[in-house]
Amino acid sequence: MIFSGTSIIITSFILIIVLLKKQLHTVTRLLICNTCLASLLYCIVQCINYIYLLLIASDKSNQSCRWRGYFGYMSIVAFIYSYVLQVISRLFFIVFYTKYRWLITYRIHSYLIIFGWTIIFILPLPAVLTNNIYFRKGELCWVTKEYTLHSYYIIIAYYLIPILLIIIMNIIIFIRIYLSRINTSIQYNRRRKERDFRLFYNIMISFSVYFLGGVPIMIYMFTDIEFFYCIGVISVTFAVTMEKLVLIYLDREIRILLKYYFYQKNIKVTPIIIFNAAPIIH
Repeated sequence: MIFSGTSIIITSFILIIVLLKKQLHTVTRLLICNTCLASLLYCIVQCINYIYLLLIASDKSNQSCRWRGYFGYMSIVAFIYSYVLQVISRLFFIVFYTKYRWLITYRIHSYLIIFGWTIIFILPLPAVLTNNIYFRKGELCWVTKEYTLHSYYIIIAYYLIPILLIIIMNIIIFIRIYLSRINTSIQYNRRRKERDFRLFYNIMISFSVYFLGGVPIMIYMFTDIEFFYCIGVISVTFAVTMEKLVLIYLDREIRILLKYYFYQKNIKVTPIIIFNAAPIIH
């Protein structure tokens, strides 16, 4: 819950800064805000689940547990698939920018976000449509390994498919950037080359955080070693927090505004008192 609380604070600061500063109202940051909302949802849901686990032991309803499981899985899917949308946006900007400029408009990205959230709400539905989640004392409301088909569905739909999509799109982006550098027949602006390479570099750093966050859970699903389950519960929340810190590090404008805000808060205004010296009479 410490990581969840930290992530909620950092994410809230990012959202407030982007909303208040008009110069940050760009298509790219529209998707960043979407990921921030997904992160907030994940952290809030996890806090609620732990409150139920530790403090509200009287609620032993299987149906209530299924809904907590649904929102738990839905928040994980939201976090991962919101990043998939970011990579799709980068694909539009780097690969299809010259031929299909309408792909980088606010309208298309708004449709992209709506489509993404539709998928996010649909994918975890088996959690409430089946009886595979039930109340277990001292355990989170997850699907147990005894339900093999549902467990593999979770691995494939919630983790492997988005990871594969991200890898495939990153390969396409990398090929585009590489060809633009070596193909002399294409008059490619040097400044744009550097920008595309920087975008790809940022994508790979963020992808590493997302990928590593889910590795312990995947290991647990295949090995049944409880140690990896305990690590996995923490690693996803840790990945959410790290992703926000990486975002601040990579986004120069947000980083500068955050520094400016905290600098202004730390400045203490000391009143200057002017004493009028009494005239000396000789």
